[in-house]
Amino acid sequence: MFLSIVIPSYNEEKRITQTIEKMNDYLSVQNYDYEIIVVNDGSKDKTAEVVREKIPHIKNLKLIDNKINKGKGAVVKQGMLEANGQFRLFTDADNSTSIDQVEKMWPVFEKNFDIVIGSRDIAGAVLDPPQPWLRNAVLGKGFKLYRKIVIGLWSVRDTQCGFKCFRKEAVEKIFPKCRIERFAFDPEILVIAKKKGYKIKEVPVYWKNDLDSKVGFKSMLKMAFDLLKIRWNMLTNKYN
Repeated sequence: MFLSIVIPSYNEEKRITQTIEKMNDYLSVQNYDYEIIVVNDGSKDKTAEVVREKIPHIKNLKLIDNKINKGKGAVVKQGMLEANGQFRLFTDADNSTSIDQVEKMWPVFEKNFDIVIGSRDIAGAVLDPPQPWLRNAVLGKGFKLYRKIVIGLWSVRDTQCGFKCFRKEAVEKIFPKCRIERFAFDPEILVIAKKKGYKIKEVPVYWKNDLDSKVGFKSMLKMAFDLLKIRWNMLTNKYN
């Protein structure tokens, strides 16, 4: 298996079908084999049911159906470790970054990078539409500065873009050590990767901005607290 796509999903019955169909349409004409893994995070709607209905029609589609909510970080970890691909990418159920953006990653992997992450903050990236200035100032730039002060990662511009691809070896060494189960799992992954000496590269992506994003101010407060947990884990050698 060349490529695994992991899609964490919580209450996504209205758009998950369209997302996996678009992914399959694109991937089915590529010259590599693939699988699409939807990890249901204890949804209260019919997310699992609508995905299960598509399995007979999309041969590469798999469903991991968790009956209780664990958190995005927890189900991404679950999906990435159960995947079979030599390259494993996780992406969002809202298809904010379309799967064709993965083509920007292959030339970077050929240069012996271990992890390639989509970025909305480097030259060439496009946000459609741009974020409102207040959200960008408070939840964007403000959070990034806080993150850098607390846990570092100064060289990474965008830790939160939900479009990240890893070599199989990196997944197997990094993800078992992850402890954060909610939205702050992204920087934790990169902290562990840096600690283990893996090479990380950002690539610009086209990002279809969801103005109704589930990551609001309350989620950002929880992320801020989780960053302190990551810092504590770093100080107490939890990632060794």
